[in-house]
Order: sequence, then C-alpha cells, then structure tokens
Amino acid sequence: MYRVMLLPRDTDTRELRQALWAHRIGHRYTDEAEGQVLWLVDPRQQETMQRLVLRWQRGESLMPEGGKVLRPRGETPDWLASLRQVPVTAVAMGLCLAVFAVMSVLGDRVIAAMTIVPVGVAGGQLAFGSLGEMLASGQVWRLLSPAFLHFGWMHLIFNMLWLWVFGRQVESLHGRGRMLTLLLAAGIGGNLAQYATGTVLFGGMSGVDFALLGYVWLMARRRPDDGFFVPQMLVVFMLGWMVFTMTDVADLFGFGNVANEAHLGGLVVGLLFGWYHSRARRARR
Repeated sequence: MYRVMLLPRDTDTRELRQALWAHRIGHRYTDEAEGQVLWLVDPRQQETMQRLVLRWQRGESLMPEGGKVLRPRGETPDWLASLRQVPVTAVAMGLCLAVFAVMSVLGDRVIAAMTIVPVGVAGGQLAFGSLGEMLASGQVWRLLSPAFLHFGWMHLIFNMLWLWVFGRQVESLHGRGRMLTLLLAAGIGGNLAQYATGTVLFGGMSGVDFALLGYVWLMARRRPDDGFFVPQMLVVFMLGWMVFTMTDVADLFGFGNVANEAHLGGLVVGLLFGWYHSRARRARR
C-alpha cells in the first residue's frame, strides 16, 4: 500500500472516492491523528490517481462519460488485470475450480487420488494407507492436495470468497512469495492437523483461509501502515463459526462434518507467520 496524500479530517471525499472506484483504482482511506490519509494499492496507477486528485482539487468533473470507464481497444479487461496482479491467489482458485469440475465427471476417482493417504477398497470396505507409506512411495503431493477438494457448491463458493478477499490483500501488499509460502505452510499444516485426529476423507481450502485471516488480522493490528484491513465483526464471525462447528450443537443443525482441526491448524500457521513478519519489520525499523 502506497501513501498518496494527507487530507484534513473534515474533508468531504465522497466524490473522489466514487471517481477512483469508477476508474478501477484500488485505494483506501485511513483516519490518522493528523487527518485522513489516501493510500494507493497498485503503484502503476499512481499517475492516473494523481490526475484525478488534481482535477478534484480544481473542482472539475471526475466521472467518465456515462459514469463508466472507457477502455481503449485491446486493453486487458479489468477482471483479468485484477487476476494478473495476484497470480498465486488466481492459480489456487483456478485449481480448486478445475478439480471441482473434474470431480463432477470422474467422481470418487479424483477424491481417491487427492486424499492425504491412498484410499482403496479391500474386502468390500474402504482401506487407507499410512502417511509413512505415502511419503516412501513419493506421493508427496498428497500433503497439500486435499486443500483443493471441495464437496459441494456452497463449500467451494465460500472458500473461494475468503481466499480472494484475504489472499488478494496478502499478495498485493507483501508479494507472491509470501502468499505462496503461506498457502503451502497452511495447506500442509492444516491437512496434517486433521489427519492427526484419524480423519482421511476431508478437504477444502478453509484451513488456508483461516491462515490468511490470522495473518491479515495480526498485520492490521501490529503493522497498520502496511495497509491491511479486516472488519473486526468478520473476525468475530469466522472465529465464532470455527468454535461453533467444534461443539455438539453443530451436529443438530447439520454442520458436524467439518474439518475443524484443519481450520485450527491453518489459523495457528497464519498467526505465527503474522507475528514473525510483523516483529521482523518492527525490528528493522
């Protein structure tokens, strides 16, 4: 996040905000002791933002003709440009969607190929391999692959929503390397935590989502200048949901079959990463 300018606290910025969103310029305002601070997400849009701010200060019209942004022919569509800015998040979402689509065609064969340990049928019953045998046979992808399995539309949609909301922040503000490291560590850590309870048939990106939530929340509190933001009520909701699904009451409402340990394991990974990196930044400063 890049600081652009400081404005008096009582300045009415509604027109400028509307114009920035109309021109697809990612930004954020924060209330500081000295006034309102305008931040820019993508430094490549700095020149466009400065032109709009200058026109706003002059009292000129800011909105494009018809209230829409006119894009030159051949220019990349806005949604595609957004995906290109966060390639790790976009690829992770794409893999989840692709696996879900293939599951609708091949069914259980996809699940058997992506569970944390091999699954087969012996004597008319399910038989599971062990983690040691899996690693010895070189099937190391199984440590991560359950994170890309989803068992219904709602499961997929909600996990993709939070992956986009939190993953885009992490990747935009701290880079694709940090996002990739978090995804791998939380995915593997959450899967191992769930497997440690004796569960094999589980999946979903929610462990990674909780890791990203923990990282963004801790960064927003300890390093507010970095530009991270998450509503406190959303944090309360997600943590409350995690605790709720761990109780017997969740079974009464049909929410008992949830990978709770994967959620908890991912959250711990995200908090550890957030604590370490926010502490390292403080030490450097």
